[in-house]
Amino acid sequence: MDKFFTDDIICAPATVPGTGAISIIRVSGDGCLELADRIVSLKKGRLADAAGYTLHYGTVYYTSTTESSPTRKANISGDDSASMAGGTESTLKGSRTGGKETLDEVIVSVFRAPHSYTGEDALEISCHASKYIVSELMQLLIQAGCRLARPGEFTQRAFLNGKMDLAQAEAVADVIASSSEASHRMAMSQMKGGFSQELSRMRAELLELVTMMELELDFSEEDVEFADRSRLTDLVDRTSGHVARLMDSFRLGNALRNGIPTAIVGATNAGKSTLLNSLLGEDRAIVSDIDGTTRDTIEETLNIDGILFRFIDTAGLRESSDEIKRIGIERSYRKLSEASVVLAMLDSSKPDAILADEFSALLPLVDFRKQKLFVVLNKIDEISEDELDNKNVLIQNIFVSCATGSDFDTKTEGNTKISLFPVSAKTGEGLPELKEALAESQKGWSEASTEQTLVTNLRHYQALAAAAEALSRVRLGLTRSVPTDLLVQDLREAIDALGEIVGVISSQEVLNNVFRNFCVGK
Repeated sequence: MDKFFTDDIICAPATVPGTGAISIIRVSGDGCLELADRIVSLKKGRLADAAGYTLHYGTVYYTSTTESSPTRKANISGDDSASMAGGTESTLKGSRTGGKETLDEVIVSVFRAPHSYTGEDALEISCHASKYIVSELMQLLIQAGCRLARPGEFTQRAFLNGKMDLAQAEAVADVIASSSEASHRMAMSQMKGGFSQELSRMRAELLELVTMMELELDFSEEDVEFADRSRLTDLVDRTSGHVARLMDSFRLGNALRNGIPTAIVGATNAGKSTLLNSLLGEDRAIVSDIDGTTRDTIEETLNIDGILFRFIDTAGLRESSDEIKRIGIERSYRKLSEASVVLAMLDSSKPDAILADEFSALLPLVDFRKQKLFVVLNKIDEISEDELDNKNVLIQNIFVSCATGSDFDTKTEGNTKISLFPVSAKTGEGLPELKEALAESQKGWSEASTEQTLVTNLRHYQALAAAAEALSRVRLGLTRSVPTDLLVQDLREAIDALGEIVGVISSQEVLNNVFRNFCVGK
């Protein structure tokens, strides 16, 4: 990709002021080092003459002529403040010969094009993390001619200057947003280009055959065949299978990125909200003895042993004539069907007959081919050990009985074992064992994030779906001996769809949507 030329020099804080000892301000663009020389005084030499990948100690001064806004006169001789934005180096440094007052002592890291994050000359100013200091430094830079960077503009420049493709650029945002070990590993793998390389290989193979088929069109009168149709068929089948696998990985990738959806379901007053609060260690959900306290779903994430879980507290499953409660119950059923993990809450203090009915009604709602079931037998602090043992046996027997039924057997795939966890959501008893089991059950998913390419982005999924549809038309066309020009058109659509993911083909609207949600300073 050609270099993205711009006359703008951009700047932005890359760290949050006031939350640590050091803050970093990033500056990028042609002429940024010369501009920085007008702000930072080095004991020796100039930043404009510095080599890349070097560090320089310097001082930033301002002349405090007024108490309200010292930087309005910073580094400027008295009569030249009006020309700050376009001032010369000599003008900006004029006040340093007079009464100097130090704003801060800084370290400047220099990066030379093209060996920088953006592909342009760039620098990073490390200063003390005072909100005041960062604000004053930003004012100095803007007054000297910088422009405040838009969200994601540093990464956008890196993409436009060919430092990374669009999928890698999106992975940068995922790395920053990662909140678990699994999501971090997955984002790092994509940022290094593993996903992009797979797509590039598929596009290259398809492009080679398209080129040969277009040659056939040029020699159509001579009835020649440059592209082997059997090879094309094999390639389409192989590529379609690869695209299908990537699409299938979206569910797993999205779960690892946003948290594995874990629905807490059960009858009213089973302790679902209490369990959520105990897992989170805070009063997130309202808890009361009144039936139907929870009328809507409540979602919160929790990192357990490096794996991010998205716990969903639901309304109690029951029949209700109340319109508001009914809507909440419908949402509970929907969240249950969408979850990867189901925590079935049972109130162990209830009589065995009621407990058996509630569990028997809940089991058919779980699809064991896609979901993991954890039966949480709550309120064990209210029953004796003998009662607990009897209820454990009761639950196990009900599950075995249902699992061997003709309809239910297909969902359980012959599995007649159940994960049962006696707990007291109120006191916290049994919760460490439950959390450990949850993390262990997802270790395979977590490890898969480094062993295979996973799709985590909805934009990527939609582009893959478009490619899959186009390849399906090509495959059908080959079986029906469709004219070459129509096959070429469908193949081009598949190639373009794959190219949209990495940014080989991208509109300004797509780019705006991608970088719009980036943080400022990246």
